[in-house]
Amino acid sequence: MNKIAIDASRAFLHERTGIEEYSYQLIKYLRTPLGKEHVTLYLRRGTRENIDFSLPKEWRVKELWSPRLWTYIRLSLAMLVHRPTHLLVPGHIAPPIHPKKTTVVVHGLEFEMSPDAYSRYEQVSMRRGIKNSCKWARNIVCVSNNTKRDLLRLYHIKKEKVRVVYEGMNVAPPEQLDVTSHVLHKYHLQKNGYITFIGRLEERKNIVQILKAYEILRRHFLIPHRLVLVGKGGFGFEKIQEEIAQHPFKNDIILTGFVSVEEKWALLRNASVFVFPTLYEGFGLPILEAQQVGVPVVTSNNSSLREIARDSALLVEPLSAADIAEKTHALLVDQNVRESAIAHGYENIKRFTWERCARLVTKMLLYK
Repeated sequence: MNKIAIDASRAFLHERTGIEEYSYQLIKYLRTPLGKEHVTLYLRRGTRENIDFSLPKEWRVKELWSPRLWTYIRLSLAMLVHRPTHLLVPGHIAPPIHPKKTTVVVHGLEFEMSPDAYSRYEQVSMRRGIKNSCKWARNIVCVSNNTKRDLLRLYHIKKEKVRVVYEGMNVAPPEQLDVTSHVLHKYHLQKNGYITFIGRLEERKNIVQILKAYEILRRHFLIPHRLVLVGKGGFGFEKIQEEIAQHPFKNDIILTGFVSVEEKWALLRNASVFVFPTLYEGFGLPILEAQQVGVPVVTSNNSSLREIARDSALLVEPLSAADIAEKTHALLVDQNVRESAIAHGYENIKRFTWERCARLVTKMLLYK
């Protein structure tokens, strides 16, 4: 009998971004292919109450407490005591004590490709953790071909252990007009009267170039739109704050901080353009979220972004503020360009579903 353990330590945190959101959605959709299996979700203590969907009859939840080193010590001890036959780790780092049939999901090697955006400690810690996890794991899931290439090139992982499984697309909830009205009023915005970015506000996300592009849009192209930056601060946020403080159009730049899911979708679906010219991404889920609600996208011609977007977004050189400004302006004023991008976006998102992701991850996990 299979005894499957899933590291759900990130899936049910109150504030989810990136890997946390991936873990949540993957576990949610694994309920179908693993519905009859004996599955135990291992959570951090105090997060069980955030599980907002029903679990299959054979599934169990175990909360583990540890002030530090939850994965390396506390989860390892749980693996030693409970002895599962399979372990799924949706977020990079496997515990040193683990079953032979361990599957790890690698999302990207941002710290290798954009080292200036990470502290020395973060670089060393993540490099060691991911290298060890890939060595220990029987199977490795990469969320894009780009991540797979980086992993094979930098860490010399055995190719036969690795498979690419795209993430799914988070389904936008139906628009709530009262929420939309409240959000637009809260931030003094008008529908289609602003450009937006959603993600952690850090150096790797290239926020400084977005700010420079916004100045070009206002000075050279004379657009009236505001700029809305949605997300909490990350590495290098102090520099971003300084840039905003000195920006000639700072009064039209809005920092929302972390927002609820409802606010995020309201801010996204009412924007004129979604800009996402980051320096490196393992996947780039926000592109698909914008396309789902009919918002045209400007993103980078690098890493996984061109793989995920294909011809459905306007691709830019991320270190060129002029290029970002020019492509954004085209989507704002050229109706043909705008309608084409929106139509291609609707077609593009059909490639990505959580059902498919969960089904393929299950095949990897249970592979004999």
